[in-house]
Parts: sequence; C-alpha cells; structure tokens
Amino acid sequence: MARRRSAADISYALVVGGLAALALLILVGPVVIVLLTSFTDGRSLRFPPAGLSTQWYEMLFDPARSRPIHRAAGNSLYVAAMATGAAVILGTLAAIGIARRGQGWARALDTLFMSPLILPGIAFGLAALMYFTLIGLRPSLDLIALGHVIVIVPFVLRTTSASLSQLDPALLESSASLGAGWFYTFRRVTLPTIAPGIAAGAFLAFIASLDNVPVSLFLAGPRSDMLPIRMWGMMESTLDVRVAAVSGVLIVAVLALMLLMERLTGLTRRMSI
Repeated sequence: MARRRSAADISYALVVGGLAALALLILVGPVVIVLLTSFTDGRSLRFPPAGLSTQWYEMLFDPARSRPIHRAAGNSLYVAAMATGAAVILGTLAAIGIARRGQGWARALDTLFMSPLILPGIAFGLAALMYFTLIGLRPSLDLIALGHVIVIVPFVLRTTSASLSQLDPALLESSASLGAGWFYTFRRVTLPTIAPGIAAGAFLAFIASLDNVPVSLFLAGPRSDMLPIRMWGMMESTLDVRVAAVSGVLIVAVLALMLLMERLTGLTRRMSI
C-alpha cells in the first residue's frame, strides 16, 4: 500500500524543487541568452533578437574582417597550452611529493599551492606585475603564461592528489619487493593510476587559463593581446555582436571538451572527491 504524502513532505518537495529550478535558471539562463543573441540579424546586442541569422559567425570566421580576434585567440591558446604544460609537471610532482610526506610542512606546502584559488585575481595580477618588473622581465606572452601557471597549478594538484589517494600502497610495495626501481614503478604503476586525475586537472587548468582576465590584463604588453581582453574592449567601444558569436563558439567548444573529459576521466567524480 502506497504511503500517503503529508503536507510537510509536499511543501518540502515544492521548496527544494523551486530552489533547484531557480538555480538552474540562474546558471543556464545567461548561456541561452548569449547563444540566441549571437544569431541575431540586427546590428547591436539585443535580446530577444528580431530575427535569426548566421552573419556574425560568418564575419567572425572571416580572416580578413576578424584578424585581430583571430590573433588574440591564437595568443590565448598559446598561453593556455604553455601554462597548462608547465602546471601539469609542477602540480603532478607537488602532489606526489606531498602524498609521500605526511608531515606538517607537507600540509603547509599544500596550503601554499592552493592559496592562489582564494587570493583575489586583481591583487595577484598587480603583485605579479610588480615582482616581474622588479626582476627585470618585460610584458610578453611568455610572462603571461608564467603568471597563469601560478594560478592554475592548484587544479592539477587537487585532482592528482585525489587520484593518488586511491592508489593502493600495496602495489608500490609489491613493485619494490620485486626489484623495480622508483622510476619504473612510477612509469608502470603510479602514472597509469593517476593519469585520469592529471588529465582532468589539465582540462580545468586549460579552461581557467583561457578565461583568465586579471593576470592577463596586468602582464599583457602592446603585442600580446588576449581574447578576454579583446572581447572586453569590443564591448566597451562598439558593442560588436561578434562578442556574442565568440562567446557562442567558446561555450560549444568547452561543452564538447567537458563531455569528452567526462567520458574519458569521469571529470565530475574527480572534482567531487
């Protein structure tokens, strides 16, 4: 016999369902608005669009008419790739070192590595600019990549540490008892186990670098235009509808990559550990 639901149960379900719907509306609503606006046939950013057209995407992918945007996108991809590669090496080595040592200094080092996540981006960008200027480095793409490395290392460190926590120590002891060296054990036992965590962290780090504005804003020079800064400038000066088209391309690309990473590494599960 089915249990009759009380008024309290129904009220609870309505409140939780309403809050969930509100959260979904707040999170997904802006994405839907940007995607629909990018297909407008008008000449200004306006929602809802009077008609639909792909003219802004055609203009965006035209090499002649959107050369500055393509250059900025290329710079952002270069910086994100360089910063992610360095962050993967540093974050993985740091996670292994911290996992091997459980002393207090290891926990302090873990906190130090994670501190860029809670430090305001503008404050860190200004501090990085002052520090790099003090040691004689000039604004460039490589300098932006160096600044991004500090910001995105925590993503690789956290997901790799989560994967290391699932590694059975008996496997390492068995490998050592059979005469395998540290590097052989790392290559044949440790690395295959933590590879999904490294891949998930690399994906998050790449997206964080691609989207970073504060550090890029402070460390960019006249010839190192970055895509987020270019989009901000287009919004301030002309309200160019291509900004919505760029956002649409980024949304679709990130969504596709996220689904791929979820399929390959179980991204959401590793982020929840």
